[in-house]
Order: sequence, then C-alpha cells, then structure tokens
Amino acid sequence: MNKVTVSGRTVEEAVVQGLEKLEADRGEVNIHVVEEAQKGFLGLIGNRPAVVEITRRPDPVKTGLNFLREAIHHMGVSASVEVEERKEGLYFLISGQEIGVLIGRRGQTLDSLQYLVNLAANKVSDKFVRIHLDAEGYRARRKEALETLAGRLAEKALRIRRDVQLEPMNSMERKIIHSALQNDGRVETYSDGKDPNRRVVIKPK
Repeated sequence: MNKVTVSGRTVEEAVVQGLEKLEADRGEVNIHVVEEAQKGFLGLIGNRPAVVEITRRPDPVKTGLNFLREAIHHMGVSASVEVEERKEGLYFLISGQEIGVLIGRRGQTLDSLQYLVNLAANKVSDKFVRIHLDAEGYRARRKEALETLAGRLAEKALRIRRDVQLEPMNSMERKIIHSALQNDGRVETYSDGKDPNRRVVIKPK
C-alpha cells in the first residue's frame, strides 16, 4: 500500500491514522489536506471531519535499482544486482554472465548506465543521491591498470624530457591518474581539453 485517504476529527488525527495504515514515518510520505475539519451549527450539528491524502514517497535507491534491472533485462543480459554500502558511498554490484556487454569499451557502457541510474534515482529524491556501479570488480581492476599506466608514462616523460598526453578519460579516471602521481616530486599533472576529449598531461619538472 502506497497511498491512503483517511479522515479524523482534526488534520493531525487523520495524519496519525494514515501513517499507521501505511506503517510509515512522516519523512517517508507526502501529506495533502483534502478538507479541513469543520464544525456545524453550535458545534454539534453537521460536523465534518478532516480528510487527508497520504502518499508514500518513492525510494530513490529502489527506483535506481529497478531501473538498472530493467535496463539489463532489455540488453538481453542475465545478471543479478546487489546493493552494498561502502565508505565511498552506495554501490550497485552487478554479477553474472556476459558482463563484458555491460562494461563496454574501457567501461563506457558501465559509466553510461551509472549516469542513467543516478538520473532515475534523483528524479524521485528530495536530496541528492550518488550511486556507483561496478561489475565483477571492474572498477578495482581498471584503477590498478590506470595507476600502472600513470607510473609508466611518468617515467617516459622524464626520459624524453617532454610532456606526455594520455588518451581522453572521464573525470573519475583522470582523478585516478592525478592521485597516482601527486606525490611524485619529479612530475606534475594537469587536465587539458574539453569533454569528451579532456585528457591528463604529465609534465616533467
């Protein structure tokens, strides 16, 4: 049950009854007063109760999760999704067969799905919700590969004494490169260009 219409001697009484029926807290619902309580003649004859309509607010996490599961289904992939809380935030973890289809080239499909899931979730949320997507540990493997690449290209920049440009990357992956080299006093990094062609440049000091 996601919606009830209840009446009571006062608006507050009606609201309390509605919350009990929905088994919800005030922060989980929207309350619409359909009609205020009205007293009849001499406060006795023709009394009319207050009427309120209480609707349970959509859960942004469930909304995002349902969107992702439907998207995976329409892509013809058999996979399951679990929700996990991590220190970085909320993760939807995808596992199953043919996961490569959901990851795409250098994670582009996974990034697109993540963007759409966040749009769906935040469409029904009063507060901003950030949801991360991962598939069979892809994010960790990609992070490790980028850190290795950063180290290798930093050495190249030092060897040839020239700036080295990386391929275009999204903001998350550029951040990994910057972080990997931030404590290397021999080089500095900066981002150049405009999305979707923005890239990291490694410059020897």
